[in-house]
Amino acid sequence: MYQALYRKYRPKDFDSVVGQNAIVKTLKNSIINHNFTHAYMFFGPRGTGKTTISKIFARNINCLDPKDGIACGKCDHCKVSFSKDCIDIIEIDAASNNGVDEIRELKNKISLVPSELKYKVYIIDEVHMLSIGAFNALLKTLEEPPEHAIFILATTDPQKVPETIVSRCQCFSFKKISVDTIKEKLDYVCKEEKIKIDEEVLENIAILSDGGLRDALGLLDKLTSYTDKKITMEDFVSINGIISNKQLDEFVSSIMNGDIAKVLSSINDFDNDGKNLIQVITQILNYSRNLMVDHYLNNTKLAYDINKLQSFINKLNESMFDIKKSDNTRIFIEMLILNYMSSNTINNKAIENVVVEKEKEKVKEEKTTKENIDEPKKEEVKQEVVEEDDEEFDFSKEYEDTEEETEDIPIKTSNSLVISMPQKILNIDEIMNIRVNNTLAKADKKLLKEEQGNFEKLKDFTFDQEIGYIVCALLDSKLRAVSENNMIISFEYDSNVLQNIQIIDKITDVYTKITNSNKEIAIISDKEWEKVKNDYIKNLKDGVKYEVKDEPQPIYEEIENDGIISNSAVQLFGDIVVVE
Repeated sequence: MYQALYRKYRPKDFDSVVGQNAIVKTLKNSIINHNFTHAYMFFGPRGTGKTTISKIFARNINCLDPKDGIACGKCDHCKVSFSKDCIDIIEIDAASNNGVDEIRELKNKISLVPSELKYKVYIIDEVHMLSIGAFNALLKTLEEPPEHAIFILATTDPQKVPETIVSRCQCFSFKKISVDTIKEKLDYVCKEEKIKIDEEVLENIAILSDGGLRDALGLLDKLTSYTDKKITMEDFVSINGIISNKQLDEFVSSIMNGDIAKVLSSINDFDNDGKNLIQVITQILNYSRNLMVDHYLNNTKLAYDINKLQSFINKLNESMFDIKKSDNTRIFIEMLILNYMSSNTINNKAIENVVVEKEKEKVKEEKTTKENIDEPKKEEVKQEVVEEDDEEFDFSKEYEDTEEETEDIPIKTSNSLVISMPQKILNIDEIMNIRVNNTLAKADKKLLKEEQGNFEKLKDFTFDQEIGYIVCALLDSKLRAVSENNMIISFEYDSNVLQNIQIIDKITDVYTKITNSNKEIAIISDKEWEKVKNDYIKNLKDGVKYEVKDEPQPIYEEIENDGIISNSAVQLFGDIVVVE
């Protein structure tokens, strides 16, 4: 039976592991020095070796005669641990065994001594999928396990693992594997499997796999099934729904050169050929970034202005969130690029106008300076007159004269910085209380589970430049209760509650755009939630029903422009401030 490449070439010992040198060195030293602990947590992106290293570590600590932290492979324990029938190295999939009953069964069996090895090792994969009850059941065992038991927890999402669990483990962060390392490994596999493949394809597989060696081997496996001949870039492009480097270069050049017809024609061709337009935009972004880096590091000459390229990269990067969420990706991309091209043309004209104006001002200043030098006596006479009439001098007149004299001198505009004063919602407490009441009145456990799934979507946007801070704030909260139109989230500290209540409209807007869940959000503290929950349970027992109430309109505090804010801002920033 055919065996997938990622399984066939899975490392059997520490020396075969690639891309995680620091972790391997630490674990080997712990075996050499006999100071390994009872619980470990491995976290990082998929396909970076977490489960593989867990198995290798489990075998090595059970070896009777390890050499430099590596199992000998010859002793009785090694023969048992390397066999598929080993019952002392237990691998548990937390995604399908995430309940309290499974963990209780584990607790009952853990006290039994190992059958054949020194240590009984429990590898819990995707541990973040365990339920809260299962985590609580595991906690005591993890804190004080038997001497013969060792836990290794692996996860791609450490944020979901309770701090009480994390604090009892020795944690290792797995990093994405570099493109060069993946490429080197793929080259080795191709030679072993006698696969003929272009060098360019290997590099593109390494880039597309995004740091995951398992994904890279999976892509290579798919390509070998696609053709039994030499694998070319055309094969790679066809099977993965992307475009070639030549198409990338032509497309970016047409944007930089303002060829709108060519841009629209290219997007149309990509769409008709079944290309993944989001993946194409990601390609374009990476390709443009590589051009920019190559220009600055290697002084490579570009066929277009580097400033235009940088502006284009910023535009694409800022819009990736909206591109992914757009209902019609093609139209959105077309409008985005056309807007960039048109604004770039306007900006170029504006720059030309500024240069012309500055040249005119320079000539005018030189002319004014020359006139002042030629008429020194006239200035002296004027100064004397001012000194003689000082007591009855008209200050308003002086102001008017100054305006006339400086009319043609360029003045720094005051719209460089605009300070908008936030408006405080006076009845925010009343609004939050109404939302809490309305959520509990129609609370539904099924809707709660659905909303927990929506929270998973937030993780794709934690590093977004525009909304990342909002998403991180939501992920730091706990989802407490959900109804059809409302939901309650809580934060541990009151300071977080106050901070996020001030931007509740922004938080609601971002959450709705990402999840398409049109719900009003109530924000409270963990302590307040406990009180609300207890009151709710008591009222249910007493037969008291919660009724949905009308939410009041927000009342904003009126800010009087008494000059205090304005004066302070001007003192700090000078004449570049405009107070709205």
